[in-house]
Amino acid sequence: MNLKTSLQYGMPTLIELDTLEETAALCRNLGLSFVELNMNLPMYQAEELDTVLLAELAREYGIYYTIHLDEAFNPCDFNSRVAEAYTQTALSTIEAAKELSVPVINMHHQEGIYFTLPDRKAFLFERYKEVYFESLRKFRDSCTAAIGSADIKICVENLFGWQKASFLLEGIDLLLESPNFALTLDIGHNAVTDAGDETAILHRGERLCHMHMHDAVAATQKNHLPLGEGELDILRYLGLAREHNCRVVLETKTVAGLRQSADKLREMGVL
Repeated sequence: MNLKTSLQYGMPTLIELDTLEETAALCRNLGLSFVELNMNLPMYQAEELDTVLLAELAREYGIYYTIHLDEAFNPCDFNSRVAEAYTQTALSTIEAAKELSVPVINMHHQEGIYFTLPDRKAFLFERYKEVYFESLRKFRDSCTAAIGSADIKICVENLFGWQKASFLLEGIDLLLESPNFALTLDIGHNAVTDAGDETAILHRGERLCHMHMHDAVAATQKNHLPLGEGELDILRYLGLAREHNCRVVLETKTVAGLRQSADKLREMGVL
């Protein structure tokens, strides 16, 4: 198994870097293939994306892009105006992705608001499940129509511990009824939520095509650590990424952490 030649590694958007060109230059300097643009930042909002500049920098530095939707992204909000704004954001992002040949748009799948009762959390999406599911179907179908024949996957990332809330997995399965939706395995999130997400994702393994890789320590809930600073079996996850033809984002939060992760992969002979 030659992980060095079979996997493409990327980097997240880092808040320490002020410009896209700095980001692209670091990506190339570290021997990585792509940058995951983070739409939480003001310069990467759908209406602010300069696709001409992005394309020029991609050519100059020999890289490409994936996109991470705003972490608060929630097209199932019960406020229809809010839900519509999120859906329109996704549709605008899809149009930019088409222009830039972006293969992956990553999204979080929200658990939504819950009421804390004496004995449990009462999730509103579970209590009003049919309303929630209908919003998911509408969002799914709008995105599917917008993507059309383009080679774009909207990848749903694990975050909260899907196994603990069956309505979340039911919702994900509704999204996966479209061939344009797929899955992202975040191995650090998985580790600090009792590893249940990995089981759920591998049960749907034919839809796994993206991975967020960072180290973690489950007992202390430490996450987004540079590779080698936690307890995760990185080689096993790299093998899993290769098996499912995943792109791999080295998702640390600092330049130093990203360099350390890239150096660790080189030390392991896979970058």
